[in-house]
Amino acid sequence: MEILAPAGNMESLISAVRAGADAVYLGLKSFSARRNADNFSLSELDEAIRYCHIRDVKVYVAVNTMIKETELPSALRAVEDAFNLGADAFIVSDLGLISVLREVMPEAPLHASTQMTVHSPCEIETLKKLGINRVVLARELSRDKIKEFCITAKKENIEVEVFVHGALCMCVSGKCLLSSVLGGRSGNRGLCAGPCRLEFSSRNKGRHDLSLKDLSLVDYICELESLGVTSAKIEGRMKRPEYVAAAVSVCRAELEKENNENLKKALKNVFSRSGFTDGYYTDNLGADMFGIRTKEDAELSKTAFSYIHTLIRGERKSVPINIKAEIKADKPVSLTLTDNRGSSSTVLADIPETAQSKCLDIENIKSSLLKLGSTPYFAENIDIILDENLYIPTSQINDLRRKAVEELDNLRAYKHSFKAKEYMPDYKVGYQSNEPKIYAEFSSHEQIPADLTGVSAVILPFWCDFPELHKNITKITALPRFIKDEKAVSDRLFDLKNKGVCHALCDNLSAMALARKSGFKIIASIGFNCASRQTAEAMLRLGAEKITLSAETYMPAAKSIASSIPSGIFAYGRLPVMLTVNCPVKNSKTCKECKGKSALTDRKGISFPVTCNRWYSEVLNSASLYLANKKDDLRGFDFLILKFTDETGETAQRIINEYLCGGTPNGNFTRGLYYKDVL
Repeated sequence: MEILAPAGNMESLISAVRAGADAVYLGLKSFSARRNADNFSLSELDEAIRYCHIRDVKVYVAVNTMIKETELPSALRAVEDAFNLGADAFIVSDLGLISVLREVMPEAPLHASTQMTVHSPCEIETLKKLGINRVVLARELSRDKIKEFCITAKKENIEVEVFVHGALCMCVSGKCLLSSVLGGRSGNRGLCAGPCRLEFSSRNKGRHDLSLKDLSLVDYICELESLGVTSAKIEGRMKRPEYVAAAVSVCRAELEKENNENLKKALKNVFSRSGFTDGYYTDNLGADMFGIRTKEDAELSKTAFSYIHTLIRGERKSVPINIKAEIKADKPVSLTLTDNRGSSSTVLADIPETAQSKCLDIENIKSSLLKLGSTPYFAENIDIILDENLYIPTSQINDLRRKAVEELDNLRAYKHSFKAKEYMPDYKVGYQSNEPKIYAEFSSHEQIPADLTGVSAVILPFWCDFPELHKNITKITALPRFIKDEKAVSDRLFDLKNKGVCHALCDNLSAMALARKSGFKIIASIGFNCASRQTAEAMLRLGAEKITLSAETYMPAAKSIASSIPSGIFAYGRLPVMLTVNCPVKNSKTCKECKGKSALTDRKGISFPVTCNRWYSEVLNSASLYLANKKDDLRGFDFLILKFTDETGETAQRIINEYLCGGTPNGNFTRGLYYKDVL
C-alpha cells in the first residue's frame, strides 16, 4: 500500500520523504484546495519533483478547486507545465477542467479529489468515462462501504485512496458553503476560513457542535490494504513538518508491523483535537466524534518535536544500487552505478599509475565507494575488478563516486516532454429564456399552495409522494445528496416512475448514475459546483438536461453561461451551507427531542436551522436568499429554484407571485453570493 503524505512546502516534503512516504501531494500557488498553504511555484515544483523522483517517491499535484471560466486557460497551462516537470498525477475536482484535460492532455493521469464527493460504487462507470485513474473516497464511509466500493473499482481498474489521518471536516467535501456565506472565502475555491471550528451550539452556549476530532485510521491500515485500498492518505498541507513526519512514520511502522507505541504517542501529542476519531469507519457516529483544540493539546505538541526530529535527521536509505568498479592496467578507471529501475551511470577517470610504493587495496576502494551517506542510495551489491600493482589517489575514487551519483540522480529525475493540444472552445451563444420558469421546491406536500399559477415544476424530497398536480406542472424528485443504499434508491426510483414522476434533481454523480439508469430526465443541482460553460457542457454529456449553477457563481458569469446552455440558479430560500453525515444536533438532543426542527446558534446569537434527512442532515443559512427585486438580472436563465423549508403555503404563494411579478424583500434576507465574486 502507498503512503501518501501532504506537502505544504519544501520542508514538509523533505520530512515526508525521510519518514518513509511513497508519494506526496502538493498544490501550486493557485487552483489548490489549500491555497492558504505555502504551496509551490513552478521552480519550486521542479526542485520538489527532482528531489522526490531521485528517491522513488511520486508527486501528485492538486488542482482541485472550482474553476471559473476565465481561469481555465491558466489552469491548463499550470497542468501542462507541472506535467512536463514530471508530475505523476493530478488531483482534480472540476468537471469542466477534467473534460478539457482529457481532450488536450490525455496522457496526464487524473485522480478524483474528495471534493467530488465520490461515495458510492454506481459512480465508478462515470468516473471511468471521465478518464479517472484513481478515486479519493469521501471520508464519511464505513468499513463495509469502502470494501463494497473497492470490489467494484477493481473490476474497472480504478485505484482507491482513503484518508487515514488528519483534520475531519464536519461537512461532506465539496458541499460546504459556510465559509463563503459568512466571509466570502470559498472552501470550494481553496480558501476555507474554518468557521466550523468556532462556537456553534445546538442547545446551550459555549458548545462546538460543528467541530470534529481529527480522523485517525492508522490502526486499520493493514485492514484497509486487505479491503483493496491502494493509497493511505494523510491530511495536512497546512500542518508543520513534524506533524507530517509523525503521521508518515506511524503509517510506515504499522504497514511493516513494527512496534510503534512511541510513534503513536508522538503523533497524538504533535496535533490533536482532544484525541482522534474512527467513527465513520467503524460506523459509530455521535458525540464522541466531536472535539476542539485545547490549551493542553497545544502544550503537548512542544514535547513531541524533539523526538520527531530524530526520525528525519538524515537521508532514508530507500534506493538499492549495484556498484561495479574496474581498475585495470592500460585502461581508464570505470565506475558504474545501476539502480532498481535498471538505469545506469558510468563515469571514467584516467588510466591508473603503476604503484611506486603502496598498491591499491580492494577494502579501501570499497570503503570509499560505500560513502553514500548524503544520498538515498545503499549498495545492494558491489563488484570491484582490480589488477595488481596499481595506484590512484583516494580523492579520485571519491570524485568518481560523486560524479556517478550525480549522473544517476539526473537519470532518475525524469521529466515528460509533452505539448498539450490547443483548446478551442466552441460556444453556441444564443440560448435565451427571457422569463425563467419557476421551479418550486417544498419540504413536504403540505406546504404546496392551492394556486400554482406560474409554477412550471414542483420539487419534493425523494422519499415524499406527490399530490395531484396540474398536468402542465412537472414533478421533480430531489435525490439524496449522500447515498448510503443504492438498492433503496433504485427501488424508490422505480416506484416514482410508475407514479408518473420522470424528472430528478441530482446533486452528485451517484444520484445521476442511478437516475440515468432508471430513465429519468436529470436536472443537475448546485452540488456540482458548476461555474463555467466547460463544466456545464461536461454535465450535459453525462446526461443532464439542465444545470443549476453554483451558488458561488458571480452573476455576470452566470448569465454568460445561461446564454448558451439551459441553466438556472438557486434564487430563493435558505441556502444549504453544510451537508453532514454526523448530525450536529445529536450532540445534545435525541431525535425524539429534535423532531427535525432544531437549529445551531453561533457565538453572535445567529441561528442556522438544521434539517434532517434519512442519511444526512443539512445546516441552512440563517437568512433566506431573495432576488425577486432583481428581475432584470434573472432574465435569461432557463429556470429559478425557489426553496421553501418552513414557510406556510400562504407564504410560499406570496413569494412565488413576487418572483413572477416583482417584489420587495421583507425581513431577514440576503442576495447570496451572486454579487460578491467570491475568492
